[in-house]
Amino acid sequence: MKESRVLGVLGGMGPLAGATFMQRLTLLTPAEKDQDHIPAILWSDPRVPDRTAARLAGGEDPLPALLRGIRGLEAAGCGAIAIPCNTAHGWFEAMQAATRLPILHIVEAAADELLRLGVAAGPIGLLATKGTLAMRLYQERLEDRGYDCLVPPEEEMDRAVMPAIDLVKANKVAAAYAPLAEAARRLIMRGAKAVVLGCTEIPLGIGAGPALPFPVADTIDALARACIAWAKPAA
Repeated sequence: MKESRVLGVLGGMGPLAGATFMQRLTLLTPAEKDQDHIPAILWSDPRVPDRTAARLAGGEDPLPALLRGIRGLEAAGCGAIAIPCNTAHGWFEAMQAATRLPILHIVEAAADELLRLGVAAGPIGLLATKGTLAMRLYQERLEDRGYDCLVPPEEEMDRAVMPAIDLVKANKVAAAYAPLAEAARRLIMRGAKAVVLGCTEIPLGIGAGPALPFPVADTIDALARACIAWAKPAA
């Protein structure tokens, strides 16, 4: 690389998602030797209060912990920040206002991933935490780009999606596959042309079983590709 652009990764939400993001960043980077890879610093802090509980149930505000991580990445000399946690983007504006560094938005990365998959507009399915859905983090940005978001009904969120996310956080990744795959299939049956995995635990569960026979936008990979474009703009 002609210059060394250090990426800051605000992770730990959950820890496996942040670690997987670092692996995917490495595997997706065009490289032939160590020096071709992107310098990156992972701030993995699982103590950040639960984002869905904060938004829906009056739980502890995660913003102070998020800002602590951002300050640490600033002090380490990072030039941009990626956050491999979708629900944390509910505090995006406050985080961006608190730092001079650009924060690469995971929903914008997901929209670019849909285009890469050949899905330019129309109905798409969205699997995410209850907090992400309630904050309409995807619905508003994707609707601006020509997509209609279909989401699972409340009963399915309670029975399948949220328990599966909890399974991944508990390191029971394989057990999360069946409920997540079924929820994704149901979205396709309702007319979705693709499914966005809008929680960074969900690609881990989906990846634990057979590949799904329809386009899936993995937000871990999408954010990794956005980071590569930032670090290596000519790549």
